[in-house]
Amino acid sequence: MSGLRVTRTKISDVVLIVPRRFGDARGWFIETYNAQTFGDALGRTVFVQDNQAFSSLKGTVRGLHFQRPPTPQAKLVRVLRGAIFDVAVDLRAGSPTYGMWVGETLTASGGEQLFVPRGFAHGYCTLEPDTEVAYKVDGFYSPSCDSGLAWDDPTLAISWPVSADDAILSDKDRVLPAFADFVSPFRHGHADEAADGLS
Repeated sequence: MSGLRVTRTKISDVVLIVPRRFGDARGWFIETYNAQTFGDALGRTVFVQDNQAFSSLKGTVRGLHFQRPPTPQAKLVRVLRGAIFDVAVDLRAGSPTYGMWVGETLTASGGEQLFVPRGFAHGYCTLEPDTEVAYKVDGFYSPSCDSGLAWDDPTLAISWPVSADDAILSDKDRVLPAFADFVSPFRHGHADEAADGLS
């Protein structure tokens, strides 16, 4: 049982995946993850932890988050209920798309999933109330490596579907630093290693 639709985004390492849905009079069935078939699209990524987040209000923003080396994380994001605008920002020093972002709409009804590689910041905005998001990660959570960037940073210029006045954020996310002050710990081609000469 397979049938993935795989689309490379404008940042080719960020991948949009839509698994095939099998329906009948009872409803439908979907294989949300299969290491063999997803491996063809995601390479050698091995997921070790599943996370789930619920947001009660439309316009809730979570991000932009990432983990620094030595415990970076790749993510495979999907929506269980509702919809989100999901964003990945390239933080890999030396990448031709460094500082660029890509955004995709993920919905429970459509079953879309976004793969966010190591070396990227990730965030999303809920498009509907009572939205639930689930995501796999390939590294365990490490409080000492937990980091982030301001979601509305003018240098990144992400086209969020919510204004700064209307966005709902945690206190932690409201004070994340600007991209202009960011010194990347990632390097293109080796996102799990510290960039040369950087810490």
